[in-house]
Amino acid sequence: MTAALMQTQNLRAFYGNTRVLHGIDFVLQPGGITTILGANGAGKTTALRAISGMVRTEGAIRFEGARIDGRKTEDVARRGIAHVPNGRGTIMQLTVHENLKLGAYTRSDKRGVAQDFELVFGYFPRLKERQGQQAGTLSGGEQQMLAISRALMMRPKLLLLDEPSFGLAPLVVQEIFSIMRSINKQQGVSMLLVEQNASLALDLADHAYLLETGNVVVSGTSRDIQQNPSVRRSYLGY
Repeated sequence: MTAALMQTQNLRAFYGNTRVLHGIDFVLQPGGITTILGANGAGKTTALRAISGMVRTEGAIRFEGARIDGRKTEDVARRGIAHVPNGRGTIMQLTVHENLKLGAYTRSDKRGVAQDFELVFGYFPRLKERQGQQAGTLSGGEQQMLAISRALMMRPKLLLLDEPSFGLAPLVVQEIFSIMRSINKQQGVSMLLVEQNASLALDLADHAYLLETGNVVVSGTSRDIQQNPSVRRSYLGY
């Protein structure tokens, strides 16, 4: 049996004294795409922030067998976990090229960095056309492309994606999700996806967890989740 890429055990997360996650367990397999579903306020974004070391946690988070809970965010990133936050997270005053270069700040392999510039431009040709343009002048879809590309410049083993479809036109969302699938298949980058559009997320992912008020209430393969009557009624609309 393949060893898990990442695993949480009894993970609890807090904002101040308020507990938002109440002991969640989940497992991510190498090369897989897992989605976390749930209504607003269920704790989906907090789960990603907990993995990245951005909030106080209790319980265990293991990545490639090593504990990463309690570590600083930059230490988690250096281990190979890249976080694309809700709202893109690009630095608006910097150019596209400067944002991408910033994504590779932990790396010293100049030749590899140059190769990865071409890699992300292959996935997102519009970014190559706009290398010298300030990120703040890009469209919403282009900013999301830049945010994903900047994360890829880290050469991550795991990509955390928080609401990548938020505020984007349907055709742009389809394009970005198609490219995310290609990145997963061609580069072997595992993904943990938080997405309000449950149907879209389940079509992309191979495994899913449903959160309600900080607890995992349903988990399984995406196919099984899609056939779950309560999930279909509450999240898929049929």
